[in-house]
Amino acid sequence: MPPPEQIGRYRLVRPVGSGAFAMVWLAHDDSLDAPVAVKVMAENWAYRMDLRERFLAEARLLRKAASRRLVQVFDMGELPDERPYFVMEYADGGTLGDLLAHGRPPVREALRLTAEAARGVAALHEAGVVHRDIKPSNVLISKAQDGGDRVLVADLGLAKALAQASGLTMAAGSAGYMAPEQARPDGDIDVRADVYGLGALLYHLVTGAVPGPPGKVVRPRRLRPDLPAGVERAVLRALAPDRKKRWPGAARFADELDALAVRAGHESGGPRRRWGRAPAVVVCAAVLAASGAGLVASRSDTPRAAAPSVVGDATHRIRVEVPAGWARELVGGGWSPKAVGLPDADEPALLVAGDVGSWQDLGSGVDGVFVGLSERGDLAARVGAIRHDGCRYRGGRGYAGGGPSGWTGRVRHWSDCGSAGGSIDEISLIRGAGAQPQVYVQIRQKGGPDLTDRILGELRITV
Repeated sequence: MPPPEQIGRYRLVRPVGSGAFAMVWLAHDDSLDAPVAVKVMAENWAYRMDLRERFLAEARLLRKAASRRLVQVFDMGELPDERPYFVMEYADGGTLGDLLAHGRPPVREALRLTAEAARGVAALHEAGVVHRDIKPSNVLISKAQDGGDRVLVADLGLAKALAQASGLTMAAGSAGYMAPEQARPDGDIDVRADVYGLGALLYHLVTGAVPGPPGKVVRPRRLRPDLPAGVERAVLRALAPDRKKRWPGAARFADELDALAVRAGHESGGPRRRWGRAPAVVVCAAVLAASGAGLVASRSDTPRAAAPSVVGDATHRIRVEVPAGWARELVGGGWSPKAVGLPDADEPALLVAGDVGSWQDLGSGVDGVFVGLSERGDLAARVGAIRHDGCRYRGGRGYAGGGPSGWTGRVRHWSDCGSAGGSIDEISLIRGAGAQPQVYVQIRQKGGPDLTDRILGELRITV
């Protein structure tokens, strides 16, 4: 059925988000001459009474909490086909997930954003509600008339009244942000489950990576060495697997983050920088997709002094070990092989580098690795056609990984790139003729011994 053009008095403009059970539209309230967001239950689920009640409960819980730190609900109704909908304020600044797709913010800004989200979560707790799904895509930014912004907590699709959450409940949440007790049907959920989600949110903002499983989280300073020790302690306390060791509530966590933000401001010696949209990160001709999924960091069993870091993508299909100095920044959550001439798709990828902002300048001199998967087309031919003006081509060679990986392919090498004199290796890998996925790897080094074979030997791809 074609989408409606009007819902009640609200004129639909365009869809702005969708999930398994509902779609959100940007709409215009012609009576008040104001933009609004209209959330409509999906047609194929409208007659499931349990899901319908959960959909309506979200609107009621938001109205019950009635905080300026939560998305406000203005109206509810039902379409002629009996699908329910509700009308909310429109957050014109996007989500924290949208912003993370363009790079991590300054530490002080990450602390501010998380503290404001925590106060919104605290308002839910005061109303007797636990959110259970704190993550970047559920924290919105609304631009204020004075040029500032409001941080709004949204999407209570998994929220429960605390009185109901203390007994038998369905395991629910999002990987990386979900407290360990949420994964158990008898998890006895309380407000500290949301403290864990807020800790995961801050971890993602300051490192650019989604934390690993509970108890196996890489220390944030392994991924961002300049992170203040106090911030790391606050994050790890929030992510404690034992909830008795976490911050006792969202408001207490917010207070600590405010204090850390003040100290970070004094240490920086300057005003707080606003977090704007950074330019798209270019990997040769390949562009990392603007995905909010982020990257997942895995624990390395090597001693900290030995320095290598193991990082992986959000889908858990890519894992690679790199020197610690290369693992300062991680961005993206995927890429489109269309950028190198293959069919358009949203495929798994990661970029890890000492300075992500310099990656698109091939002459800048940077250490890092890009890995992208492709399920279609002839990747080897496309990678073989890449040229780097301003670098000296040194030829190609075959690669046979051997061992458990079984990857084979070709390495093409450039050196003397720009004034920095760095090197670039372009690699296409396959595991048997016609096998999928194909793997595209770019390795850049600004000097020192050639680490290409070592890095390829530590690359693991889950098919």
